[in-house]
Amino acid sequence: MFFRNAISVFAMILLPLTILDQAQAQDTKEKAAAVKDEDGKYFDGEGNPTFKIEQDGTVDWYTFSGYRRYHSDCHVCHGPDGVGSSYAPAMVDTMKNMDYGAFLAIVAEGRKNVGGGKQNVMPAFGDNKNVYCYIDDIYVYLRARAVGDAPRGRPPKKADKPQTAKDHEASCMGG
Repeated sequence: MFFRNAISVFAMILLPLTILDQAQAQDTKEKAAAVKDEDGKYFDGEGNPTFKIEQDGTVDWYTFSGYRRYHSDCHVCHGPDGVGSSYAPAMVDTMKNMDYGAFLAIVAEGRKNVGGGKQNVMPAFGDNKNVYCYIDDIYVYLRARAVGDAPRGRPPKKADKPQTAKDHEASCMGG
């Protein structure tokens, strides 16, 4: 519960900044480029989590983990590889115009859209450890798909799991 509240507060701080910066929200390969590496976790020029894919197709651990976590909890509604379904939007399209703060807020708190006689509900996942302990992983995987750097399907090669990822997982999952 604490983590969900922390994400909510963090998202509330970032959401107004997101709204002010909508004209520049379009994500691109250039914006998503990794400029900083912290023990196998990559960040873009603005400090947002991002991915690193080598020429031979090897993805960083967090992108691979995001693929796995997305397909365990998110693909049921958003379709395999983020391509959407008749029930929920294609995340490969949505993520092109959604920044990190908005992503955190929607995943943690959920969202309800009602219009045109149709109701869409994204449930809140802020209490689901299988999602929120890996929220950055899911974000970087979907970001890689959205900018066109990660193809559909399971990544063929992955980097080893960094100790930092092991420590975070143990701490977050309570192990």
